[in-house]
Amino acid sequence: MTVVPPSREGVAFGCVLKAWHAHEAELLGFLRHQVGDAHRADDLLQEVFLKAMRQGQGFCELEQPRAWLFQVARNTLIDDVRRQRPTETLDVDLQAPVPAEGSPVDALADCIERSLPQLDAADQDVLRRCDLEGWRQHEYADRNGLTLSATKARLRRARMRLRALLIERCGVRFDVQGEVCCTVPPVPPPS
Repeated sequence: MTVVPPSREGVAFGCVLKAWHAHEAELLGFLRHQVGDAHRADDLLQEVFLKAMRQGQGFCELEQPRAWLFQVARNTLIDDVRRQRPTETLDVDLQAPVPAEGSPVDALADCIERSLPQLDAADQDVLRRCDLEGWRQHEYADRNGLTLSATKARLRRARMRLRALLIERCGVRFDVQGEVCCTVPPVPPPS
């Protein structure tokens, strides 16, 4: 009689079955408690078993197979809930509404063009080159004989002065993240 050594697949199958028999009832109870539907819980439990089987030899190398099975059960449950989420089809011709008076971005662009001449020439130059024309800061520094840190400081100060002008002259408002949310022209002082 010849003895055939077990294959790696057979060993892996044995590891999975051993852990499965030890924790199957506990997993099923967890899933039934979470979904409230015995048939759906059974289906999810079967998915967990298949995922464990697909691990093959890797399952045998797990230090805590119970923890792994419960993590897979939680992830399978989350995936199932996402699949159950209702969806609606969007109309293909759906377009964003166009504001009647023009967009806030257009108003901001106009305000920037009106406000830039109010700044000194150095501020105008660094803002135009780096922010409007897209020069890299190191490129601006090289072309103007400045260090990169001096350019960064100059640009930061120019932006702060422009921001103050935009708030004062154009009524620009910022949201909690510091992003421009809208422009509200300031009310002129009474005559």
